Amino acid sequence: MDVAPAEEGGSSATSTDTSTGSSPDSWNGLDRRLQGTPRFSRFSFWGGRRRALAAGVEREGSFVDVYSARLLLAVFWIALMNAADSFFTMIHLQHGGIELNPVAGQLLRLGRWEFVLAKSALIAAALVVLVIHKNFLLARVGLFTAAGAYTLLVAYHLFLFT
Repeated sequence: MDVAPAEEGGSSATSTDTSTGSSPDSWNGLDRRLQGTPRFSRFSFWGGRRRALAAGVEREGSFVDVYSARLLLAVFWIALMNAADSFFTMIHLQHGGIELNPVAGQLLRLGRWEFVLAKSALIAAALVVLVIHKNFLLARVGLFTAAGAYTLLVAYHLFLFT
């Protein structure tokens, strides 16, 4: 332990860091702040301590695990519209309709449950990628475009019932 010289009229003091109990010069590891935030970390799944983004520097193009209610609502809406699309697609096909989407047509050849599970898994994987990249303009555009497109698609399904 380093001992500082005694000051006038006082006793000797130490230069020990009281928060850690070690000398300030004893740390020889890498500074974690020099590296960017990884896409996946333990905080991606269980969250961190912060509840808001730092002003300006963490907005565009960064990976931070703070999710807004608006983002989570959009993800929930897309998942709900995907389930409704699958349901209405099955109803229309049972009544003589045809599938216009060639990818969905291939999935339907696997079977009904396989179609629903594969379609849900593909959409879920896409949503995970978009949520992870939520601080990138293209991902935000993709999320809200998907929400709008699915809303229009479900509205089209409902129109076909009339």
